[in-house]
Amino acid sequence: MSASESGDLNARVVIVGAGHAGGSAAAFLRQYGHTGPIVLIGEEPLLPYQRPPLSKGWLKGEADADSLSLKPAEWYAENNVSLRLGGVVTRINRSEQVVHLASGETCPYDYLILATGARARMLPIPGADLAGVMALRTAADAERLKNALGPGKRLAVVGGGYVGLEAAASARALGSHAMIIEREDRVLARVACHALSSFFQDYHSARGVNFELNAGVESFEGADGHVTGVRFSDGRLVACDAVLVGVGAIPNDDLAKDAGLDCANGVVVDLEARTQDARIFAIGDVSHRPLPLYERQFRLESVPNALEQAKQAAAAIVGRPGPTPEVPWFWSDQYDLKLQIAGLPFDADRIIVRGDVTAAKFAVFHMKGDLIQAVEAVNSPPEFMAGKQLIAKRTPVSVEKLADATVSMKDVAA
Repeated sequence: MSASESGDLNARVVIVGAGHAGGSAAAFLRQYGHTGPIVLIGEEPLLPYQRPPLSKGWLKGEADADSLSLKPAEWYAENNVSLRLGGVVTRINRSEQVVHLASGETCPYDYLILATGARARMLPIPGADLAGVMALRTAADAERLKNALGPGKRLAVVGGGYVGLEAAASARALGSHAMIIEREDRVLARVACHALSSFFQDYHSARGVNFELNAGVESFEGADGHVTGVRFSDGRLVACDAVLVGVGAIPNDDLAKDAGLDCANGVVVDLEARTQDARIFAIGDVSHRPLPLYERQFRLESVPNALEQAKQAAAAIVGRPGPTPEVPWFWSDQYDLKLQIAGLPFDADRIIVRGDVTAAKFAVFHMKGDLIQAVEAVNSPPEFMAGKQLIAKRTPVSVEKLADATVSMKDVAA
């Protein structure tokens, strides 16, 4: 079903998941002229809010639920968006076009948008259920972690990904000790190249973060129900006051699976964010979506992806042309570093480092022949912005010019 065939400004739209993707979908529907009822169902008690600041501003006391809200409370009433906060959807009945809630209520839909996000992957080891062993996906998680930090407190972070590094930086800013425990031989092993991994590890080490690499975790030890240490696979025990587990996320696609929708590490959708059921869309972290630039399907976890797919679904429902496909992009803030990433390094055959790594102002380009597949830019906005455009246009570049920081990014095209 094409967008022009499906446009219905008066349709009843139910959005399951009131995070960044779900909240944005409601806003884009209204922006695009949708006039029918919108029901936004979210498990958390909070209005839709920004999540990236949870590991930074929230932990440091610089942000709260009000400052992070996507829209003020009155916007929902003024725009006829019915909020069902604290609501849990348990089942989708596709034949009757209705969702069932844990409360026993049902909610009919003309169109359903699944924006259920992802949940933290926890470690199936002894002690994982101790108080003080935490994940960081929600504002409630962030508040628990913030309360565990402070001068002299000891935080153990299991997993050397971006969220773990951001949390460690925030912990250091609050005077806490921080240790990163990573089973691979480097941090960011699954998401960044060696050059970027080394840079970030060195930067954190210089600011007091300790690292345990090639380290397996056997168990979490505790006393009186609260975590007191991490037991390594080699038998060592390291004391701590809190543990943050950051070893990836699992898409919340159980509702979709139970409803018979195609899933593959997320709900499979097309470029309209539509599932094989023309009445159901899936957006954000829960979706397994096409990436036209890379000729494959993939699941992305980012705010830009959530916004792009919210636009796709809203456009399809109201019957307007969808947005131009975007280059995937991401960011991470740690200390005074701003990392900006554009693209994904699929099929890259070499890496070009441009700039001065020692000055914390450089960019790493992942090349496929003379095409840029991805760029990771540290405190280098021009490289990020130009790289993103070159990726989008599939513009061949001169590798020699790209490697020479004295050549403007405007002049690197072959």
